[in-house]
Amino acid sequence: MLLTAVMIGGVLVTFALIVIRLTDRTPTLPDEIALPDGAKAQALTIGSNWYAVVTNDNRILIFDKTTGRQRQEIKLD
Repeated sequence: MLLTAVMIGGVLVTFALIVIRLTDRTPTLPDEIALPDGAKAQALTIGSNWYAVVTNDNRILIFDKTTGRQRQEIKLD
């Protein structure tokens, strides 16, 4: 009986720890991203201190996560 209670408690603690770890991973982005004139976002990816926007005119725009300023632009062929 004691072993069953310990096993159930262990499963509940493990489940709680998994839920806590997964709910803390919500990415944060600014409310608004200023894209160059005529560019529309097609995709977005998030790094540790940057985020990148793929535009409809074949560019990848990399922004600083803290300041929101554009750090780099990569043109695709």
